[in-house]
Amino acid sequence: MIYVYVFLSLTLSRVGLGSLQDKQTDFGLRIFSQLSQSSLDKNVALSPYGVASTLAMAQLGATGKTRTALTSAMGFSLLERGMSRQQRLLQRDLSSVDGVETVSGVMVERTMRLEKGYRRALAKAFNTHPHQVDFAKSDEAVNIINSWVSDHTAGTIPDFLESGSLNDETRLVLLNALHFQALWKVPFNPKMTVERMFHCANRSTIPVQMMRLTNHFNYGEFVNANGIDYDIIEVPYEGDSLSMLLVSPTDPEVPLSMLIADLSSRRIQQWRGELRRVKKQLSMPKFTLNFEVDLKTVLLKMGLGDIFNLATADFTHITADERLCVSDVRQRVKIEVNEQGTKGATATVAVMFSRMAVEEIILDRPFIFLIRHKHTGTLLFIGQFNQPQQQ
Repeated sequence: MIYVYVFLSLTLSRVGLGSLQDKQTDFGLRIFSQLSQSSLDKNVALSPYGVASTLAMAQLGATGKTRTALTSAMGFSLLERGMSRQQRLLQRDLSSVDGVETVSGVMVERTMRLEKGYRRALAKAFNTHPHQVDFAKSDEAVNIINSWVSDHTAGTIPDFLESGSLNDETRLVLLNALHFQALWKVPFNPKMTVERMFHCANRSTIPVQMMRLTNHFNYGEFVNANGIDYDIIEVPYEGDSLSMLLVSPTDPEVPLSMLIADLSSRRIQQWRGELRRVKKQLSMPKFTLNFEVDLKTVLLKMGLGDIFNLATADFTHITADERLCVSDVRQRVKIEVNEQGTKGATATVAVMFSRMAVEEIILDRPFIFLIRHKHTGTLLFIGQFNQPQQQ
């Protein structure tokens, strides 16, 4: 099977942001690799920036072994000198790009007193201030959070949390929302879209609407550490600040897992430096992904079990009133790709509680997609598309 990998990248020209952004990207890619291993023939999507930002807010309130575990697993610490400023500038610069909005939020139990240092840290790194909520009125609290997410994803994710997902033991809800909408620099002509068979990872075939475009693209052929040949084609969005990279093994029998294992921020930078402008005919499917994932299992595998255990978690820099631990970390991603461009949205939450002729490139088989900010390399979304009829 051939897999294609798509990613959306935003690029920031600010010097000094690369280190933090690269570490956040690598953390997200490690999570994505774990998720894809358990979903080899299914669609998977993740916002590396979203999960890194949300857990970084928890990291700001951690101390002792909990802080050490988070720093080790994430590969960076906003508690280090200058890193909070980098985070604030990164968030600001991402939101300054046309078509991109990202914001972080904190909902806190109205009876709980937050440490002043934690409030200052949230403001410095994420430009956010906690909002008081009465979690004893759980349905009302869920509605407040869902409204916040809907507002910051242009209504794309209206019902993020389910009724009953919060209760009177909930103390803190950490949130990140990201909305993205961009037109292709050169749109696909809808009259050229035709039905074509897509060869899925499970060896089945499904008819899809296949878009076609002949143009000059940035293109490259590569070989990874395991000797797997693959090619990459970059499809730019209007304004040239964003692009989608489509990655696919040359051999249609090679699974996506053979490429995903080799992904890193350094590898993506290598791609960017070696792509060359070439005339190609690109055929790729219109598709929509709607993916939600509970990240607790993955984070446990990455050595973060202590943050979920009330007896071992140490978030005393958030509050000294009572012990806190993380009960739930989840993310929802929606992506829609058509002839005009791409729409994407993601919401991430961490809940804390107390007590608990021209050569043709045809994407008619599984592929990976990444959407990234080109100048900084910030990875907004990553996913694998294996089944056109899955939502």
